[in-house]
Amino acid sequence: MRVLHTSDWHLGRQFHNVSLLEDQRHVLHQLIERVRTEACDVVLIAGDVYDRSVPPAEAVALLNETLSTLCLEMGVAVVMISGNHDGAERLGFGADLLQSAGLHIISDLDHITRPVVIERAGQSVHFYGIPFCTPERVRHQFQVPVHSFDAAHSYLVDEIRKHLAQDAPGTINVLLSHCFVGGALVSESERPLSIGGADTVSWQPMTDFDYVALGHLHAPQFRGQEQIRYCGSLLKYSFSEVSQDKGVVIIDLLPGQPAQIRTEALVAQRGMRIIEGTFDTIVAAAFDDPQSDDYLLIRLTDKTAILDAMGKLRGLYPNLLHLEKPGVMVDNPLGSLSKEQLKRSEFELFADFFQQTLGEAMLPAQSEALARVIGALHQSESRTSAPVEPGGASASPGEPS
Repeated sequence: MRVLHTSDWHLGRQFHNVSLLEDQRHVLHQLIERVRTEACDVVLIAGDVYDRSVPPAEAVALLNETLSTLCLEMGVAVVMISGNHDGAERLGFGADLLQSAGLHIISDLDHITRPVVIERAGQSVHFYGIPFCTPERVRHQFQVPVHSFDAAHSYLVDEIRKHLAQDAPGTINVLLSHCFVGGALVSESERPLSIGGADTVSWQPMTDFDYVALGHLHAPQFRGQEQIRYCGSLLKYSFSEVSQDKGVVIIDLLPGQPAQIRTEALVAQRGMRIIEGTFDTIVAAAFDDPQSDDYLLIRLTDKTAILDAMGKLRGLYPNLLHLEKPGVMVDNPLGSLSKEQLKRSEFELFADFFQQTLGEAMLPAQSEALARVIGALHQSESRTSAPVEPGGASASPGEPS
């Protein structure tokens, strides 16, 4: 049986206030084509299907379109669990009804020991799923004294393993779980499962399964043994992921043999890059940049301020999402300002800003105009800060108080 492992779609996500829905649609079309060309029998989605528990309508429509194509048009079975971003109850709505269409949703802990049994060409594979859950949820639902993510997850895995012992020899067992396995590589775009780093679980209890399809962490990787694996997120969801190759995992499962595992890339509609350099250097290179539509973070190394740098750079890079200016503070960080510098007047501070921005000093007429504006502001402040008398109104000259 050939299985495709994917996770962390985060449908409906916004990145620096930019919707990624069309980028997600582009990659999901590739995923469907990969399922077709690889002749996959089953697709595993290991949680975080949506980016939030109440997803936008457009995200729901995209999921419906994707699953309908896989299950109804192509006849591929889909096994899906809920992640920490999903609303488990909403994602699991109609799960019993949808099984007949080939869509198996595991979002209820009461169903973890019930395998989804899929048969293809005389071969049978048992798929078990552990949706994201907190220790509190496990403790109250099963009345067991677990107080950590690791203890809770180990308890659930052990409950499933009790059922594995009842299987016929040679039965292939696959586990889906949405969790944070200790020691794995993390990214900035992942929502912490708990405060203080107490959210990790051990990989050792999962070694009895022929393959473990993990979700939650966005970097493709395996933990402990090669068959215990994160496939990574559908797209790059933070600039900390620029060097990661996104894709899916293809697994061939044969009785009595180790799982045969390989990764296949998915190519995003737009790349994601970090560009660093001086303003003039970046502007000069932009005219010959064949990937000017990429999502960008630009770090300017200039040590002087540049007027409307974001606006000017967006004229060349329309998907510039974030601009950093570490060079401006290198020689004069705020923490090292002397008392004398902090005593400088508004006029002197603006004159310095003018000089750094335009590269020339103000003309006499500009200096006079600035002085008049600052003087008018001071007069306005002094009027508005006149003392308030006990009656509640400020006293004016010649008026009785």
